[in-house]
Amino acid sequence: MATSYLEEKGYLILQRNYRSGAGEIDIVAQEGDCLVFVEVRARSSKEYGTPEESIIPSKAQRLIEVAQGYLQERGESAGGWRIDLVAIHWRGDLYRLHHIVNAVTGDGL
Repeated sequence: MATSYLEEKGYLILQRNYRSGAGEIDIVAQEGDCLVFVEVRARSSKEYGTPEESIIPSKAQRLIEVAQGYLQERGESAGGWRIDLVAIHWRGDLYRLHHIVNAVTGDGL
C-alpha cells in the first residue's frame, strides 16, 4: 500500500525492509536527486496513540542510524537524503494514508 502510493507520486522504490545492526527501515526510495528513507506505521485505533505519535525520540534516532548505515554501506555522500513517515489510519476496510515529508531530522523529530 505505501509502496504503491509512493510509486504513484513518482518515487522509485530501491529496497524494502532494509536491515542493519541499528535496526530496520521499511522503504528506501529515490525522489529526483534525493534518497528517501520511509518508515511506515499503521494503527486501527488511537488506544496506543496515532501512527505519527509512535515515532518517539529513541525510534527517530535509530532511523537516523539505519539511514547513515545504508549510506556508509554504499559509499553514498551524506547530502541529499531525508526520512519520511507514511502513517496509515485503519477503520474497518477503510484507510487514510498520511505522508509526512522529512518527518525525522538530524535532531530527532
